[in-house]
Amino acid sequence: MRSGKNDTLSMFKIFGNSADPLCDGVSRRDFIKIGGLALGGFSLPQLLQAEQLAGIRKSHKAVIMIYLVGAPPHQDMYDLKMDAPLEIRGPHRPMRTNVPGIQISEHMPRCAKIMDKLVPIRTMYGSPNGDHDSFICYTGRPVPKQPPGGWPSMGAVLSKLRGPIDPAIPSFVGIAPKAGHPPYGSPGHPGFLGPNYSAFRPNGPGMEDLQLNGVTLDRLGDRKALLASFDTLRRDTDRTGIVEGFDTFQQQAFSILTSSKLIEALDLSKEPSSVRERYGKGDPKNYGDGAPRNCEHFLMARRLVEAGARCVTLNFGRWDFHSDNHSELLTHLPLFDQAMSALVEDLHERGLDKDVAVVAWGEFGRTPQINNDAGRDHWPQVGCALLAGGGMKTGQVIGATDRLGGEIADRGVHFGEVFATLYHQLGLNPSQVTLPDLSGRPHYLVDGWQPMPELISS
Repeated sequence: MRSGKNDTLSMFKIFGNSADPLCDGVSRRDFIKIGGLALGGFSLPQLLQAEQLAGIRKSHKAVIMIYLVGAPPHQDMYDLKMDAPLEIRGPHRPMRTNVPGIQISEHMPRCAKIMDKLVPIRTMYGSPNGDHDSFICYTGRPVPKQPPGGWPSMGAVLSKLRGPIDPAIPSFVGIAPKAGHPPYGSPGHPGFLGPNYSAFRPNGPGMEDLQLNGVTLDRLGDRKALLASFDTLRRDTDRTGIVEGFDTFQQQAFSILTSSKLIEALDLSKEPSSVRERYGKGDPKNYGDGAPRNCEHFLMARRLVEAGARCVTLNFGRWDFHSDNHSELLTHLPLFDQAMSALVEDLHERGLDKDVAVVAWGEFGRTPQINNDAGRDHWPQVGCALLAGGGMKTGQVIGATDRLGGEIADRGVHFGEVFATLYHQLGLNPSQVTLPDLSGRPHYLVDGWQPMPELISS
């Protein structure tokens, strides 16, 4: 696969310096930039190729994955320990929710009102060493011991196995601007599936590919004809079969360039002001070396899955509170509470709650003991998650920790179990479906984990 891509690139170099103008005065560099999504051998056409996989049925099911950058403190969100000493429990208080017996942080009143639509998990584990990385949140697997090419994220897997619902909407979208700490800005990697299944990133260069920069559709059509002549050369010289059938996928790729659907899905001004106010704006600036606390990204995620995206990832805030944990939460928690509750309510009101699953979590938990800087340090032994939608059984808490919130006392939940559940709800059997790595060895979607019976309807 990679050799075929290199051949494609070298073939474009045959035609001369990329800065030389074409006959219509547009430089070859501009042409490649304009058509980047549509050139056979590049990412989008091969992503679209997944639609043709045998035995895979189209589905409008989707998942929104929210990475709480840097790992939030479970003891201050869903697992407050009021009987523990002050240096464990901190100053924040629990509040009742609309589900009897379930309490969460007083700084999450909106989520408390819709707890019947949510599932807090208090006993997440799986991070092997407490290193900061979004990897386990987007793959369900720890970073060590990866196969050749690396583990793919759920978004990449869905792009490969499900393909697009609408040719004009990418299957996998990552709302993650670059961050000072690169894993904090990752939307989820394609791993051994290759860059053809990477996330489309509306906060990055992906948007540039959607701008025709003054080139008319007629000129784009001329480039399409030129592309066809390039394809003829590739088809004549290729001996691997990689370019076989690209014509269909190029047609779909051009439909993205020439359709307004994706641009409209990203345009929040299309929403009524009452909806935008419910989500709130948050803060669009990156928080330190982390992600923005941008509440509008939650609304954008809903618009994207409604338009046809299979998986949308978004990164929110920077929760690595080694100091000033309690005061930091006074800004992070209310913004997350507003955006998360608005998203879940919106999905229910629009009839999407059975099809669209939502998961929000960080890579590990925080220490029970509050340190000398009023912060909580890394604690891979146990963390937390919040689930919603996807046809799952909600209005319950899963798992319990000990009196200090530092060890699992009942029903530990591995990241892989949540992934198995999400795949199951998305119509993929995690015990049967496999994908080959770069060596050709098949791998199951998760490492032996089964869907969580607490969440699956009988």
